[in-house]
Amino acid sequence: MRRHEPEIKTFASDNYAGVHPEVLEAIALANGGHQVSYGDDAYTGALQGIFRRHFGDQAEALPVFNGTAANVLSLRSMCAPWEAVVCPDTAHINTDEGGAPEITGGLKLLPVATPDGKLTPDLIDQQAWGFGDVHRAQPRAVSISNATELGTLYTPAEIKAVCDHAHELGLFVHLDGSRITNAAAALDVPLRALTTDAGVDVLSFGGTKIGLMLGEVVVVLNPAATKGLPYLRKTGMQLASKMRFVSVQFEALLGGDLWLRNARQANGMARRLAAAVRDIPGVRVAREVEANAVFAILPVDVADRLRKRFRFYNWNDRIGGGEVEVRWMCAFDTTEADVDAFVTALTQELQA
Repeated sequence: MRRHEPEIKTFASDNYAGVHPEVLEAIALANGGHQVSYGDDAYTGALQGIFRRHFGDQAEALPVFNGTAANVLSLRSMCAPWEAVVCPDTAHINTDEGGAPEITGGLKLLPVATPDGKLTPDLIDQQAWGFGDVHRAQPRAVSISNATELGTLYTPAEIKAVCDHAHELGLFVHLDGSRITNAAAALDVPLRALTTDAGVDVLSFGGTKIGLMLGEVVVVLNPAATKGLPYLRKTGMQLASKMRFVSVQFEALLGGDLWLRNARQANGMARRLAAAVRDIPGVRVAREVEANAVFAILPVDVADRLRKRFRFYNWNDRIGGGEVEVRWMCAFDTTEADVDAFVTALTQELQA
């Protein structure tokens, strides 16, 4: 029984979107009959070749259920119990994982304030110190996100600079790639340019935000950077018995150009939205739109009324002056008509 109106779209999160039809077809294709459980199925086997085509022959793909698990398991496999992770203070692992890195992973996070959500070698040095000091958690990994939580993008050169500096310090680099497809599409580079070729050691590859039903993949790019990941995945309750249904989704996404089509659509609609609201009195686009997120500042009462028509989230309630910073996300299924309807509603609420 359908319990929602399919024609209604929101701008709250790309997680709100449904499953791309090609992914649903792939799930149906994998259904029927019996396949070996716990990852020894034909679909998970084929997935290794697909990820190696995108990330290099050394890549190993381990599907998990969600992004929190991908991040925590990646970092836990990179760090001993006495070691720590340097990350931006806005990083998802620091602000939105509900304490999972600390509680489940036993990880010490060393957050760094950044102006744009991006680490640089100099910023890493603010927390990468105290080596050999028994009183300080020992820095072992650096975690960055692309796209970042502020919607900004690292270029391949910027990631390489982070990786080169981290490696010089003896640190590994993890990349939270919940929106790595959006970043690659926006920068018009292959996925490996932002990961393998730049020196990233472990990648959390996102699927849910770009059209999958569920599932993310831990991609080991440097085997020397991790220890015990298959066992951690099991003890972390992330080893799917019917893994074929997770894996086949990524085959649909990465086997052709679906990832690129979906990412370009989401990014393009964010640019359209930003362009449409930029010149509307009472609205200020807070940051340059680089991927599929639009951050804007508008009156609190307007935001509250508009949210009754189109759901979205406040990003920063502390702007003051009766204003609030909001985040509007576009997804693979956001259309020009959706954007135009949202802009019309915004204009109406500003004039109310």
